[in-house]
Amino acid sequence: MRYITLPDHQTRRLSFYLAMEEYAARRIAVADDMFFMWQVKPSVIFGRNQVIESEVNTAYCRAHGIEMYRRKSGGGCVYADMGNVMLSYITHDENVNFTFNRYINLIALVLFRLGVEAKATGRNDILINGKKVSGNAFYHIPGRSIVHGTMLFDTDMAHMTAAITPPAMKLESKGVKSVRQHIALLKNYLDISIDEFQTLVKQQLCDGEIVLDEAAVREIETIEQGYLSDEFIYGRNPRYSVTRTGHIDGVGHFEVRAEVRGGRIAALNLLGDYFQTGDIDTGLIKPLTGATFTPDGLRAVLPEDLNDLILHLRREPLIDLLFNPSTPT
Repeated sequence: MRYITLPDHQTRRLSFYLAMEEYAARRIAVADDMFFMWQVKPSVIFGRNQVIESEVNTAYCRAHGIEMYRRKSGGGCVYADMGNVMLSYITHDENVNFTFNRYINLIALVLFRLGVEAKATGRNDILINGKKVSGNAFYHIPGRSIVHGTMLFDTDMAHMTAAITPPAMKLESKGVKSVRQHIALLKNYLDISIDEFQTLVKQQLCDGEIVLDEAAVREIETIEQGYLSDEFIYGRNPRYSVTRTGHIDGVGHFEVRAEVRGGRIAALNLLGDYFQTGDIDTGLIKPLTGATFTPDGLRAVLPEDLNDLILHLRREPLIDLLFNPSTPT
């Protein structure tokens, strides 16, 4: 694996590093897997299909100078600061399930070699003594898969717990009452600094280096502009006539918004922290648009296994969420 290095050591906006992942995946033509680590000033980053108002305390973030960004991968909202190490991994592997699991287990193994009893578990977490120290997400572009995640080393817990507002249902699904109760900090398990930790991770994972030049930085900054638009960050979330909210075990938290006219679905928006593995617009939204809004109507247009669109999703739990919801409106 080769480590990607910038030509300088300045701290950039979170959006820059998301663009840097894309640049590496689309522009760097090497056979090896690639990896890099980064740190940012206080920021929250929420998933591709999440509604910012449901996941982020925007008033608190604005009052405390915490920047807000959306990423192109699925999963939930996370907080990052200079006490948090962000990890980015780019590979040629086309099988996103295999890639995701391999990467998470690889990071857990690195921690184990450093003397930390860490385990990869659940959809996307690495735990120490049942508490989350790392959360991860992925997305796929033609020819490459990108996995990125957090490593909570000495994160500001006050900011984290105030800036992120996950639905109570999501916490209940994990058997915890608060974000703070669910979190572990790596500093409590290692007698090294955050800089020493990053050096050791790099030594464990990488045996080569790619140094980007100023031209690459300028191209990354161009890609970054797409992450900074209001439309991308805040999204367009029109009002719908039917809203269903719920949690599907092993898949994630969902908020389904549908416009139903004459008993048929006229428009549909599928929000949540699930992990997207395929084109849901073509494979899920399109066939459901025009379908009769009944369980049998949905069964008529959807295959039983939806794993190639959303990780671990099957048709019947989705139908159950729509017609036996936790929170109907």
